[in-house]
Amino acid sequence: MGYDVRNNLHITKYDLRVAPIPQVGESAAMNENWITQQLDEAKNNGLERAARVYPEVGGVIKVDGKEVLNFSSNDYLDLGRHRHVMDRAREALDQYGIGSTASRLVTGTLPIHEELEARIAKEKGYESALVFGSGYMANAGTITVLAGRDDLIFADKLVHASMIDACKLSGAKLVRWAHNDVQALEKRLQQYADSKGRKLIITESVFSMDGDIAPLKEIAELASNYEAMLMVDEAHSTGTFGPNGAGLVRELGQEKAVTVSMGTMSKAMAGYGGYVACTSNLRKLLVHSSRAFIYTTAPPPAVIGAALGAMDVFEASPRLGYILQANADYFRGLLHAGGLDTMDSQSQIIPIAIGDNEKALALSQQLREQGIICAAIRPPTVPAGTARLRISITLAHLVDHLEFAAKAIIKAVKK
Repeated sequence: MGYDVRNNLHITKYDLRVAPIPQVGESAAMNENWITQQLDEAKNNGLERAARVYPEVGGVIKVDGKEVLNFSSNDYLDLGRHRHVMDRAREALDQYGIGSTASRLVTGTLPIHEELEARIAKEKGYESALVFGSGYMANAGTITVLAGRDDLIFADKLVHASMIDACKLSGAKLVRWAHNDVQALEKRLQQYADSKGRKLIITESVFSMDGDIAPLKEIAELASNYEAMLMVDEAHSTGTFGPNGAGLVRELGQEKAVTVSMGTMSKAMAGYGGYVACTSNLRKLLVHSSRAFIYTTAPPPAVIGAALGAMDVFEASPRLGYILQANADYFRGLLHAGGLDTMDSQSQIIPIAIGDNEKALALSQQLREQGIICAAIRPPTVPAGTARLRISITLAHLVDHLEFAAKAIIKAVKK
């Protein structure tokens, strides 16, 4: 293959020199005191975090040989091990190999990347689309192009952390507005009506921690009235709402009003990666200017193949999202009948308000012991004092699973 290992076996005495290994002593320990202090503070406030290891993925998994209901997965349509999705990933792997091996602007753009982008654009109802390495990169790479130092970004207070990080990275003035409050947004827009720079409004369609839905039509109208661009994060509505899982922007007919419809392949599509749907002109600008697109290796072919497979399933079974929402409505009804507060949830994401960090952690652990995984979500992921259990309904959960879980959750919270 053009590589002869024998040419690399000539070791000189210089190759054998090894730098002295630093000894761990008092000075090293003292240098980490600040780390220990921060970790202790997090633990004392009920904010300690750890990455648990699970033997498999899915809404129903086996842990230590026992069936466990996983209500913390974003695999909403249960496609994580879907045969067709996996077959499309294998086909891409066999055809192109394990990696794209370069950035998109060098030699990393493969036919399969453009196939996926064309498919996304068509389903989302836009002229064009651009795929990024992750949802985080899609937000970081797009917002920093749409707005700069002389511009304004109006952000819903509960938008995803990746959007906020992108706003800070852009250098634009960040103006926050009360969650899903259209009047609050208009007041902010009026406040800065005389600003000379570009204006960008950002929101989510389905909010990842509250499960509620943004008033997109009203927000889009304000964007038009105040000559602002509008970017909507559809990570949790892609696949779960709209025709063929195209999301809420498409379902509400707001494609022309929304400048950028952003989403991920890691939720209902069960894989990995992010994308934006937009005009052809904006795509050209992103390719030209987006650092998160330019300065990274293109997503691996198997990942792109899996995304295409997921979109095949969306098209072949266009009612999956509607079935998911019906199941979520049923589960919410069970919780309401038991007197629990699910906040303003209107989707497959159902928070159960707890408030106290320690109580949320204790409830999560108690339910885990009963074979139910539902994560305790605490600050800074959610505002202080709003710790909750976050339930994700997936199509892996049957009616019996939902009824069993609802009964156990109601009992645990009330106790």
